[in-house]
Amino acid sequence: MAKPRVLLADDHVMLLEAFRRLLEPEFDVIGSVSDGSQLVDAAVRLSPDVIVSDVSMPRMGGLEAARRLRETLPSARIVFLTVNEDAQLAAEAFRLGASGWVLKASTATELVEAVRAALKRRRYLTPLIARGDIDELPQPVAGEASAEQLTPREREVLQLLAEGKAMKEVAAVLGITTRTVAFHKYRMMESLGIRSSAELVRFAVRSRIV
Repeated sequence: MAKPRVLLADDHVMLLEAFRRLLEPEFDVIGSVSDGSQLVDAAVRLSPDVIVSDVSMPRMGGLEAARRLRETLPSARIVFLTVNEDAQLAAEAFRLGASGWVLKASTATELVEAVRAALKRRRYLTPLIARGDIDELPQPVAGEASAEQLTPREREVLQLLAEGKAMKEVAAVLGITTRTVAFHKYRMMESLGIRSSAELVRFAVRSRIV
């Protein structure tokens, strides 16, 4: 019988190798990538049964990759493996359709357990957060501005701006004009009810876009 196929995403090479060794006895690790953009491309190309991904990665974070995959590969089951103990961030991941949230400080067996749960279409939350009860995670505040209101391109622009890049630099990275970057920036500010660039950056940080 073929082993379930797992794709890994983390920007630390040594960790990728450690995760591979941990999972390979039970699963077929079909590939590994180092950022969210590569993750989206590889997932669509390889169609893994489960994706094990970090949250913080260069170019595109894990949550943004999950948003993209929800549209392009809705069958994808994602287990997040992270150092982040923020219950709100875990709640956001599950709202995006994640199957699991495991801490890198968790026991090694937790990751295997989370992948098994994902394969059975169940959700897994480490007991180190909210006692492992997903229903105990924080709920979104009604009326609060959400990154879900933004288009994928707007989130790309916002991430780069929040990382400190000037509009000209953002334009160069994304291959668009400075005028287009400005259009996206001010459209975001209008739709989110944000009045200043500094407030826009704070929103990006609060929404874990950076």
